[in-house]
Amino acid sequence: MTVYETDIPGVGRKFEVELGGGERAVVVHHHDGRREVFRRADPEADSEQVFDLTAAQARQLGSILTGAHFESVDAGDLSVPLGDAIIEWIEVPEDSPVAGRTLPDANVRNETGVSVIAVQQGTETVTNPGADVTVEPGDVLVGLGTREDHEALETLVRGTASGPDRDDDA
Repeated sequence: MTVYETDIPGVGRKFEVELGGGERAVVVHHHDGRREVFRRADPEADSEQVFDLTAAQARQLGSILTGAHFESVDAGDLSVPLGDAIIEWIEVPEDSPVAGRTLPDANVRNETGVSVIAVQQGTETVTNPGADVTVEPGDVLVGLGTREDHEALETLVRGTASGPDRDDDA
């Protein structure tokens, strides 16, 4: 990760962090401890403010981000009773090829290997969704499968390419 630092006379210091794809996060650290966080998706456009924190809020958020409240682990080192399977979730975008279709109609299991074990539709959770559940934009699919299966599900849901055809049962 590349971080660029710039002094802002009379204000404080600016930090720009490359996020990938040209997108940047910009944090302005004021002399009084206040932090402003901006996002810039287009290098030619102005940054848009995401949020503003007091010094105390910034310290609390910083401790969360550094793992003081929760220590993450390398998911590759996890041992779970599901073997190589993990549970992940993905939000269905507006232009998804699975939107407006049922899971069997979209051939989700055969295309990706993921078993969708729940669909979050607004405030309602449909567990063990049947063949009559239609997936809509904004829904969150909760699936069980390997990391590779979940990558294929993301590809299918985002519509970036077709996942490998599988011979598993739907």
